[in-house]
Amino acid sequence: MMLNQIKEDLQNLANPEKAKVLSRYFKTGKGEYSEGDVFLGISVPEQRKVAKNFKDTGFDDLRRLLQSKIHEYRFTALEILNFKYDGADNIRKKEIVDFCLKNINRINNWDLVDTFAPYVFGDFLNGKNKKVLYRLATSETIWERRIAIISTFAFIKNNLFEDSFKIAEILLNDKHDLIHKAVGWMLREIGKKDRNAEEEFLKKHYKKMPRTMLRYAIERFSEDKKRVYMTK
Repeated sequence: MMLNQIKEDLQNLANPEKAKVLSRYFKTGKGEYSEGDVFLGISVPEQRKVAKNFKDTGFDDLRRLLQSKIHEYRFTALEILNFKYDGADNIRKKEIVDFCLKNINRINNWDLVDTFAPYVFGDFLNGKNKKVLYRLATSETIWERRIAIISTFAFIKNNLFEDSFKIAEILLNDKHDLIHKAVGWMLREIGKKDRNAEEEFLKKHYKKMPRTMLRYAIERFSEDKKRVYMTK
């Protein structure tokens, strides 16, 4: 019954014109990274409001939402999991993480990764063995590789950069621009905390980094310093 109510509430918020825009923005065409994804055209704040109203939804219903081709169903399911995770005890948090790992193939777009990975995977692994992230970093699936690097945002917030740097090195030669952007973003976040640490990494690797990755990493640098790094 809760599952049907979630779907009904989301369907009532559907905006066909916005759905067309989102379908183009998220590359849902044939051969594109989101091929087959269906959008209802619902804003993120609206989805989060629905999620907050249904934070007691059980795993079976969440699994059904995650299995849907409708993007907002999956996004809302992940937001519900975020709400469930907040304030949960360690046992419950592990149940949530285990559930997400079993359904990781449904965290399959960049916004789904970014709204979820650092706040659940990253938070849970902070201070624990992180071998799962290194496994994901070498996955053939782009979204798993993005989960690996974006999860380290949780560590960066606590001034812990080692895993971000190690996973960034694994992904330096990645072919996909969505990975280039994610790695560059995390390097930029490190720079906000410790510019010297970011530059030490860049000095080792900037000559072989993809241009998009480098541009994202040095976004907050002075124009003069940007020119130095962009001149390979």
